[in-house]
Amino acid sequence: MNISYNWLKQFLNLKDSAEEIASILTELGLEVEGITDFQSIKGGLKGIVIGKVKSCKKHPNADRLKITTVDIGLKEAEKLVLFILLYDLVALAISMR
Repeated sequence: MNISYNWLKQFLNLKDSAEEIASILTELGLEVEGITDFQSIKGGLKGIVIGKVKSCKKHPNADRLKITTVDIGLKEAEKLVLFILLYDLVALAISMR
């Protein structure tokens, strides 16, 4: 059975690390097989950047693509091909570098 350290912290006042809690549980007779880090998004948010859309125009050769200029804090604005999904709520951006 997997038990979340954060879940335990909701019910117990824990100030010890996960490793120390595992040791205490083992001393109480509860076997701890291992401790693993959990990431809800594999790899975390590494590589994700946030930018401001400066311009957005229709792609000349595709109905569902848009050419978008995004300011991500660099000297030159990044040009992206944007594929619009789910009524513009979710977008997949592909860099044109």
